[in-house]
Amino acid sequence: MELMQKSGGINGFVSFMTQKTRLVRSPRSALLVSYFIGVIIFIESSITALIAGAVGRPLCDKEKVPHAKLAFVCDSTSAPVSSLIVLNGWGALLLGLIATQVQTGTISGDNVDILLHSVAYNFYAMSALVVTFLAVWFNIDIGAMKKAKPSLDKPALHVNAQANMSYMILPIFLMIAFVFLFLAMTGNGDMFKGSGSSAIFYTMLATLFVMFVYYIGTKNMSVTTYTKSAVNGAKKLFPIAVILLFAFAIGKVTVDLKTGEYLASLANESLSLFLLSGVIFLLSSIISFSTGTSWGTFSIMIPIAVPMAVGMDADVALAIGAVISGGVFGDHCSPISDTTIISSLASDCEVIEHVKTQLPYALISGLVAFALFILFGFMTPGSS
Repeated sequence: MELMQKSGGINGFVSFMTQKTRLVRSPRSALLVSYFIGVIIFIESSITALIAGAVGRPLCDKEKVPHAKLAFVCDSTSAPVSSLIVLNGWGALLLGLIATQVQTGTISGDNVDILLHSVAYNFYAMSALVVTFLAVWFNIDIGAMKKAKPSLDKPALHVNAQANMSYMILPIFLMIAFVFLFLAMTGNGDMFKGSGSSAIFYTMLATLFVMFVYYIGTKNMSVTTYTKSAVNGAKKLFPIAVILLFAFAIGKVTVDLKTGEYLASLANESLSLFLLSGVIFLLSSIISFSTGTSWGTFSIMIPIAVPMAVGMDADVALAIGAVISGGVFGDHCSPISDTTIISSLASDCEVIEHVKTQLPYALISGLVAFALFILFGFMTPGSS
């Protein structure tokens, strides 16, 4: 982000969007750019939030849009889209968890088929995308969002006669392409078996290397300027990295205490078949909120939810869909979530302000999802 700004690439993109094409002429259109970036780039939630924030921030500053609203858009598109379009690390994780249930004989069927049926019940992700779009389109401010103020600081864009938006577009394109490449490489040719974390790490290193060659080769920067900009970017990320470190530590303690298993055992004692998916959604939400990780919630709850559904002759796909939805919902509301913190970073918004302003919208989406799980629990009570 720091390098793209220093190269003038973001400046060139803002000029293209606001002057040459005039696609961005209002607060609504400024936010819609980040919204559609969040929808289109589904490779990984953190990268999606970073890109949407980096592109949207100067546009929102120009149109005097509060950074809190931009953070809300970045956060409410990144994880929901990544959990709906599972051609990424999310899909790889979920496929692995489902495959384990198939291999142990808990359920039968094709892993991919079960996953696709489960994603069709990812009601929170769907409702969050709809609620976010309506909030942007109709400029709906509720709760703390009414008090959010635009940034008074003007964007410090580097002016360079040779700069154009290719200095921003190329790195973003490379990040998208490299993720798929490294997912396939770490999965020995199978993208769905690749390591999401390793793919993101190698993607960033490869993208930085290509940016170095491109920026230096086109004489946009000197080696010294590139190095200083990269170090400055790392310094800005350091406080966020420390917050994430402690957040992961809290989440690990909660997992080691087996909070998820305890809650599931309480719910399983006196649970109606028709309420199963709704209860699984609530349990997954609580665990995700407590641990700050949707992936960790999937790992805890799928091995619990699938046997529960099988034992009660309920729809297994609906149960898995409830786990996915609850994981994303709790993650959205959690102040220790990595996507919450990264969305705040990318949008230059305080973490607590982002949590307070986003929470009412997330709760609305969560209530819609919960109602749908109860409804479908009555409509599809059996796996047959």
